[in-house]
Amino acid sequence: MTMSDDFEKLGRLTPPKASPEARARALAVAMQAFDEQQENSAAIQGSAQGSAAPDRQSSIFNWIWSPIMNRKLLAGSALATLLVVPAAAFLTLELTRNGSLGESGQEIALKEKPKQTATTEADAKVAAPEAAAKKAAAEDLARQHQAKTEEARAVADVESKAQAPAAAPEVMAGRVAKDSAAPLSAIGGAQPQMTVLPAPVAEEKLAALEENRERFGKADSNPVKSVATDPVSTFSVDVDTASYAFVRRSLMEGQMPERDAVRVEEMVNYFPYDWPRPANAAEPFKATVTVTPTPWNGGTRLMHVAIKGYDVVPAEAPKANLVFLIDVSGSMDEPDKLPLLKGAFRLLVEKLKPEDTVSIVTYAGNAGTVLEPTAVKDKAKILSAIDTLQPGGSTAGAEGIGAAYALAEKAFVKGGVNRVMLATDGDFNVGPSSDEELKQLIEGKRKSGIFLSVLGFGRGNYNDALMQTIAQNGNGTAAYIDTLAEAQKTLVEEAGSSIFPIAKDVKLQVEFNPAAIAEYRLIGYETRALKREDFNNDKVDAGDIGSGHSVTAIYEVTPKGSPAVLNDDLRYAEAQRPAAEASPHGGELAFLKIRYKKPDGDRSELITTPVTEANAVPSLAEASNDVRFSVAVAAFGQKLSGVTALADYSYDAVIDLASTAKGADPFGYRGEFVNLVRLAKGLGGN
Repeated sequence: MTMSDDFEKLGRLTPPKASPEARARALAVAMQAFDEQQENSAAIQGSAQGSAAPDRQSSIFNWIWSPIMNRKLLAGSALATLLVVPAAAFLTLELTRNGSLGESGQEIALKEKPKQTATTEADAKVAAPEAAAKKAAAEDLARQHQAKTEEARAVADVESKAQAPAAAPEVMAGRVAKDSAAPLSAIGGAQPQMTVLPAPVAEEKLAALEENRERFGKADSNPVKSVATDPVSTFSVDVDTASYAFVRRSLMEGQMPERDAVRVEEMVNYFPYDWPRPANAAEPFKATVTVTPTPWNGGTRLMHVAIKGYDVVPAEAPKANLVFLIDVSGSMDEPDKLPLLKGAFRLLVEKLKPEDTVSIVTYAGNAGTVLEPTAVKDKAKILSAIDTLQPGGSTAGAEGIGAAYALAEKAFVKGGVNRVMLATDGDFNVGPSSDEELKQLIEGKRKSGIFLSVLGFGRGNYNDALMQTIAQNGNGTAAYIDTLAEAQKTLVEEAGSSIFPIAKDVKLQVEFNPAAIAEYRLIGYETRALKREDFNNDKVDAGDIGSGHSVTAIYEVTPKGSPAVLNDDLRYAEAQRPAAEASPHGGELAFLKIRYKKPDGDRSELITTPVTEANAVPSLAEASNDVRFSVAVAAFGQKLSGVTALADYSYDAVIDLASTAKGADPFGYRGEFVNLVRLAKGLGGN
């Protein structure tokens, strides 16, 4: 990572606020170091004079800022940058805002000591007029200093309104130069020898720092529902993982993630689990239910539903026709965008079979075909086309999607996998960009057998809400690629589940027995909720499950008679109770139904599973590592998204639960998760 990368990353970080004590210490150290520097300089020049009072402020300003402007302080980590820049920014603002360094200019001038002392009375008599003259000059300079300080205060007010003094010193300097007629010369008299960016460059960097165009769909956490009035819960499966990767990047950059960016189900489903597998392809997936005590609420239980998809072996995998739809707009010209994207697709190409085909379409202002459908056996041609991609222009994503679908139709494989893979950092901001129009286009192509998946890259411009909508309507997945390791996980290790579907329109419905369960709350899946009647309606779209995919859903349920029940009993439901208790299914806690279609089918099939006490374990410690770890992830996700039910459940408790359930962890994903929880705790998450 270069110093420039560190500096760009700094602009996206929120610096820690300096305490009054820290400010005082930093000011004292700066004063002492400056005095020593001035004295050494004076000694070398053979002068007995200290610096003049009016020059002191600008000199210190230059002395503090110059190394930062030359980025010498940024060669280290982002943490070192965060520690240095706020102190420097504070000193700068104090110099301009207060008009002094804690003392008046007069006091500073009077405290300057000559290097030589009169040792004889005669010398003293000679020195007295000179000292008086110096004192008068100092007083005059102090008055000039005060006048110039008033002018400097106006500059400081501009910085104060920006409310980001530590965001980027070079941008701050550029703004001062732009917003004041002569602000730098006004700070102390002497012209500082500091690097000032040209106004257009400074404004461009400032815009990049201030404008955050990331957009996330807003959805309130699922409420607690009464079984007496609403006994059925219905939702679509979700196998996306974008939220976890985005949360990880935020925490690694020293920021708590936005609450809307946290989708608990995507965090839970990010990890591979060894749930029981179906015996053969005739049974596309198998459901396993475990009931455990709730670690954050002694009065409730967790009903843990795990689904494992049939794992298609490579020899059985259908032929793939993939179209890479790549955003090469100007905003992609960052190391974590187009260069990372190119590396990710190179990894995917290496994973494909020789008979698979790849096409490449780019979009930036206008769509263009970079590579016509080409068999993977001609791998060198495909990789060369990827390597030639260059950023430039604005984004016309809708045009690119149209061109990509045209190529997918041209190389369509009947009975195979036909998929467009959209890779972008953000929004469709040029041309036809109506979300509804895009949805209709994607839905129409989905019905023709061409699916669409989304890979997101970078920060600052990512339209997560739109990308989620596109992926859901395209029978695809949405992933966020923040590192090459994540690309390896998504496109290589999990290529089968990402590319090869084994079931589509997968819906889950759970009916709770009112004789056993009083209340329930589905953890996550807020954006995947369906109406009860949608479950049996084959025209309603739902999520897909890929080869070997795992899907986990967790309910927090409140047993009948528990002191944790939140809703009062219905006054007029008394007459119904005996009938409910006499039900032939009275021993059941709930009834799980799964409806799905085969990848090339139009009629859904049904799998059912009753949930009884036979599915329960007496303590969470007796559950499998996979169950306990997924519960820890669910707890962490809920805390990040602000679910009040976990307000008293600490991050330390999450760490303990996850640490004891890591299991083998061959790729280190679970160990990484524990470290992320520690980061959240350190960032003040509690």
